[in-house]
Amino acid sequence: MQIGLFYGSSTCYTEIIAEKIQSTLGADLVTIHNLADTPVSKMEDYAILFLGIPTWDFGEIQTDWANNWDVIDQVDLTGKIVALFGLGDQGTYGEWFLDAMGLLHDKLLAKSCQIVGYWPNEGYEFEASKALVADGSYFVGLALDEITQYEQTDARLNQWLQQVLEEIAQL
Repeated sequence: MQIGLFYGSSTCYTEIIAEKIQSTLGADLVTIHNLADTPVSKMEDYAILFLGIPTWDFGEIQTDWANNWDVIDQVDLTGKIVALFGLGDQGTYGEWFLDAMGLLHDKLLAKSCQIVGYWPNEGYEFEASKALVADGSYFVGLALDEITQYEQTDARLNQWLQQVLEEIAQL
């Protein structure tokens, strides 16, 4: 089971999380791809994808993802198992917390991906998010805030990775 981890990062926070995931699970299991350097079509090479996307400003998609947004529509991701992790700032941008992750989730569902790793929204303080499932109790992936809750990142990440691996094993 090889995992392709794809991310976009402008301030290095998402890249650091990608590297932590690879370090935790092992480089033999997780191959990291920066969307600034890797074509989205490379996602077709993996059955399992971890996708990291930060939200910018007022709910905007990060540049590397934005540059590839329409290209994703051309890539065959049918049946891929996908776990999402998103970064945002719930203090300053609480009205748009992790919106980009929600937009990516919706795009992937339309492409018949199997999403794993939904994450409870307990312990966060934000006003609104497009990254919440219909009932509002879960995010569509791991929610991280390296600005106001950085001290919780490692514990959340480790718990989420264990959850995701268990969910994948059950498929």
